[in-house]
Order: sequence, then C-alpha cells, then structure tokens
Amino acid sequence: MNSVRALVLTEYGGPGAVKVSSVEAPTAGAGQVLVRVHAAGVNALDWKVREGYVRNAHPLQLPTVLGIELAGVVEAVGPGVTGLREGDRVMGPLGGLGAYADVVAVNAANLGAVPDALDFVAAAALPLASVAAWQSLNFAGPIHAGQRILIQGASGGLGGFAVQYAHQAGAVVFATAVSKHVDYVRSLGADHVIASDKEQFEATANDIDLVVDVVGGEVLNRSWSVLAEDGVIVSTASPAILESIPAGRRGLWFMNTPDPERLHAIAEDVVEGRLRSKVGAVVRFDELPAAIERNRTQPQVGKTVVNFSL
Repeated sequence: MNSVRALVLTEYGGPGAVKVSSVEAPTAGAGQVLVRVHAAGVNALDWKVREGYVRNAHPLQLPTVLGIELAGVVEAVGPGVTGLREGDRVMGPLGGLGAYADVVAVNAANLGAVPDALDFVAAAALPLASVAAWQSLNFAGPIHAGQRILIQGASGGLGGFAVQYAHQAGAVVFATAVSKHVDYVRSLGADHVIASDKEQFEATANDIDLVVDVVGGEVLNRSWSVLAEDGVIVSTASPAILESIPAGRRGLWFMNTPDPERLHAIAEDVVEGRLRSKVGAVVRFDELPAAIERNRTQPQVGKTVVNFSL
C-alpha cells in the first residue's frame, strides 16, 4: 500500500487529538485531480472540527485528515477533467476536509491557477480568506459607498481582506482588533479601529449597516446593539446566530463556496499590489497541532501557513 504523511484527527478533543500519521495515498476519481501539496492554510475551522463544535452539522467518520485549503502541483488527472493537466500550479479550497496531507484528491472545479509571481506559501493563504471575505461582505446584498460597515476580528486573514474590500467600495469602515494589531488594520484602510482588549466597540460604532462577524460568542451577541434600524449581521464564525436573532433584527450565517475565477483575480490583485495578503507565520508540518491551538487561543494577524517542504 502506498502511503502519504497526513495530520489525522483521531478523536474529538484538544491538541493531543491530532497526530502526524501515514494514510493510504488517494486516487483521482471522476472530476478530480491529485495535488502534491506544497503549502496549506491554517484556519479556525481546524480547531472547531477538532473539538467537535461542528459534529452535529457535519458528522465525521473518525479518524479523518484535517485541513481545508491548499496550494500545490497537479500530479495526476482523473476521468472527465479537461481544464487541468499534470504539472499545473494550483490553489483552492477542498470543499471539505483533507488538505493536511502530502497528496490530496481535489475536485478540479474548486481549483484556480497560481500566478507565476506567487509562491506556494503566499498562494495557500488566499483560497478561504480572500474569497470568503468578498462573499460574506456581499452576502446580504452588494456593498456600496457610504455604508457603515463593522468588521469584528479584522486582523486575521478574512478580516483583513474584508477591511480592504469595504474600503475600496467607499464604505465607512469600523474594525476591531487587539491593541498590537491596530496599526496593521488601520493600514488596510479602516477608518475607525477599536482596540478590543482596551475598549468597548459599542462606544465608537453605531448606526452600522453591516457587521461581518469573524469572532462569534460574546462579540456577536453584543453586536446587535450597534446596528442601524435596517442593519444586518453576517456571521462567518457562529451558525448559532440563526437561533439567537433578536426580534426585529436581521442576521445571516455565511458559508463560503468555491469560486476559482474570483480567487485567480484576487491573486492577480495581490501580485500587482492592489490587495495586501499577510502571512503572519509559516510553520513546519510537525508544528501543525501547535499552530492550530494558537489559532484557537491567540488573536491572529494575517494567515498561518504550513510549508510542507520545511
């Protein structure tokens, strides 16, 4: 049996629930390609899956391989695939789990081309954060100039892109981040950056037309009070929003969908300097369990990426 290295979730729990193990090498099914993974992005969903927070919405058969986005090289092409060929540099979300493995079978329709000027680490930071930021901002309707938009948790990958998109649209951008990340978020175009570890965002943000919530929990619960009369909260962090919408308010739960064309356009914008993508940390494969735990316990700046060649 051919095997590959992978980060495997053996049971629901803390950092010790994931192990670097060997798993059977995949084959490319219809509509799929095999990707030799060079880098993969670390996301909050990793620890939420690990701890069992989404087990009811998305039941898993354990053990399973974690990871939801990657960048690498096409190694083999399955039946019915016409748009990709062996040797292509690609990036994208899996639309499921399994990216933390040396070789992964991926639906070809999820993948976009990596621009020549972008390395694999930079490419792996883009698929989820950049596209989800765009989609979540426009989920309740297209954003436009003059809107008052609050990004909760603006220093991470998704939040950082959301600030830039909202600023480029001409919105008045409010954003929260811990003190040490305030200058970074301001540099992305936020008009009002609130240090969440020192002040209450309610004191500064008011009459907000759209809140993009990347944090959940208490932050989400408090966000209802700053909405304008017709305002809306779009949460990327907590599906529980649908069970706790106050009377007369509007709240939406957002889940991203693959969009390779937009992803490629965003990557080109990054290459040309029209958008900034920050990789906050690069880790080795054996450091993944600790990196996932840091994502849970520490405010992030940009994306953490695992480089498979380190």
